[in-house]
Amino acid sequence: MTMPMMRPPRKNPVLRTRQMNLPPGARGRVALGLTAAAAEGRFELQACEDCGTVQYPPREVCHKCLSAALRWRQQSGEGQLLGSTTLHHSNDLFFRERLPWRLGLVHLDAGPTLMVHLHGEVGDAPTRVRVGARLDRAGQAVLIGFPNEGSAHMADDKMLREMTSDPKFRKALVTDGKTETGQAIVRALVKAGADIVWVGHAEPWKKMGDGLDDISALPQVTLVPLDLTNGRQVTELAGSIGGKVDIVINNAEVHRTFGIGARRGTDVAKAEMDINYFGLLRLAQEFGPALKGRSADGETGATAWVNLLSIYALSNFPPHGTFSASKAAAHSLAQCLRAEMRPAGIRVINVFPGPIDDEWNQHTPPPKLAPTALANAIVKALRDGVEDVYPGDVAQEWLERWRDNPKVLERELAAGG
Repeated sequence: MTMPMMRPPRKNPVLRTRQMNLPPGARGRVALGLTAAAAEGRFELQACEDCGTVQYPPREVCHKCLSAALRWRQQSGEGQLLGSTTLHHSNDLFFRERLPWRLGLVHLDAGPTLMVHLHGEVGDAPTRVRVGARLDRAGQAVLIGFPNEGSAHMADDKMLREMTSDPKFRKALVTDGKTETGQAIVRALVKAGADIVWVGHAEPWKKMGDGLDDISALPQVTLVPLDLTNGRQVTELAGSIGGKVDIVINNAEVHRTFGIGARRGTDVAKAEMDINYFGLLRLAQEFGPALKGRSADGETGATAWVNLLSIYALSNFPPHGTFSASKAAAHSLAQCLRAEMRPAGIRVINVFPGPIDDEWNQHTPPPKLAPTALANAIVKALRDGVEDVYPGDVAQEWLERWRDNPKVLERELAAGG
């Protein structure tokens, strides 16, 4: 049974800030299929379409029949722990700072035998375990053996917290608290155990709505002025709290309907780009270096950056054409941000929801994603350590169609479906 994590003591400012040493990250191109699945929370292995063999480690051909017809298939992960060992010494800099570290040999019911990291609640061999894939601090997939039935505090396991970005006892910045979505995210973070939640709100001289009044009354919440179109304000806020923030959640956006021909001028499109794209850029330039500098700063060091994008970023939805274009630009920028943050062990999580049940989707028929469901999906992504999240039925269907044939999806959307 995992002991619940206690609130870490405040850091002595005289002590040095520990810098991140990443775990070994070299992988062959074939093995990146395992990483791609883990980035979305799935455990997949290669399965031969000719003889049905499931194999590990990944190879170019089937080790049994030499067929090249290999496909990545999701696995249950059920298996038997054959043996385990605990490392008390390592020449690798990452593991030397985190010893002792437990490893185990697991024989999957699907066939392969794997070497995995072991959760602390897994008993001695022989015992049943469930293997799952997670991304480590280097952004590469690793395999973890979990108990079939875990305790309420299993997420507090020291090894597992290294693979995830659990908000518990961490400090977060939510860039827009004026929307129902932003307020739902704040409540979800507080419920997840966040220590402090800074909540941005543009134009603070305006009267606050009931929702912002409610969340500002929470003891963990501090309102801060934040307008992502104002570079100076972003810089000042980063100078004030940038060295304390562990998780940045950028949910600020401008969302307007119509495409190109239904609206004259470029003012609306510029406003969308100024928040959805340039706002992310301003935020990343100011807060990114601070997060990278604190990524190994104790049990609650800086750990994640979350971008609220849209499923429209994958393929333009003409009724929301300029908004889709701004989110596509933000998606590309977020990929650059992920590449730059990875050497520091900071996870960049991109969230691609379908239509949210808000004022800009009033005429969109159900199903629509409730703000509370979106907020819960973000917290779950932080706890599970994934990189890409597609919450809601519409997003899942859209993703499946886009993966099947992007050109067909484009034509269908152009025809209204």
